[in-house]
Amino acid sequence: MILTADYHTHTHYSDGKSTIYENVKAAKEMGLQQIAITDHGFNHMFFGLRRRNLPSVKAEIAEAQKIFGIKVLLGMESNLISIKGKVDLRPTDYEHFDIFLCGIHEAPIFSSPKDAFYLFFKNILATKFKYTPSKNVIKHTTNAYINAVKNNPIDVLTHINFRNFCDVVEVAKCCADYGTYMEINTKKYHVTAEQLNAMAQTGVRFVICSDAHTYDRVGDTKIAEDIVERAGVPLSQIDNIDGRFPNFRFTEYKLRNL
Repeated sequence: MILTADYHTHTHYSDGKSTIYENVKAAKEMGLQQIAITDHGFNHMFFGLRRRNLPSVKAEIAEAQKIFGIKVLLGMESNLISIKGKVDLRPTDYEHFDIFLCGIHEAPIFSSPKDAFYLFFKNILATKFKYTPSKNVIKHTTNAYINAVKNNPIDVLTHINFRNFCDVVEVAKCCADYGTYMEINTKKYHVTAEQLNAMAQTGVRFVICSDAHTYDRVGDTKIAEDIVERAGVPLSQIDNIDGRFPNFRFTEYKLRNL
């Protein structure tokens, strides 16, 4: 398994510790052909990318791409902020970005108190105190993911089931139908081998991403290699390894609509 591209990395523009230059340099040294800079979404209260910084981010990406000669995509790991599937990357922002990631995080500004209650408080309590959340909580989280995929041209759902609880198979079915990839995150184990196998059975496509917050983790595949082997996921179902590149729906959406 040789990683072709790493589509999930963070920089000091959100909660990463490295610069864009350092991440791209690391990607080049790892032999990657592409890297995406995907800082946290605008609604994150503490670590979100700020719109005022977009010109600086774009300029640094252009310079790093010129220096190192690999493709650098500007993306965002947007926040899922409502049960109805609302995210904090708006259509008016699309022109600035090349790739659209989405995940559930702990401290965004949610759309309503109800959304914060189900997507954050109920999930984080179950995580902290290690109890199984109610079927109602799982239903709301599952529906939030599904609605997000249906209502937004999301390329990749990130670290699904990390500190939140959903029916991963139902979400995978939706992703398979709409052409959204599911991430195998190499920063943390976020699904079990059994869950990953069940997700793969739906026909959903995967990408392996480092979720790097420091440049030395760009291109890391260790956790992915372990869980993919234990889950028995065919390598042919992973689209950013061994010279392959994904077909991202956000690119196609922009070609049709912008």
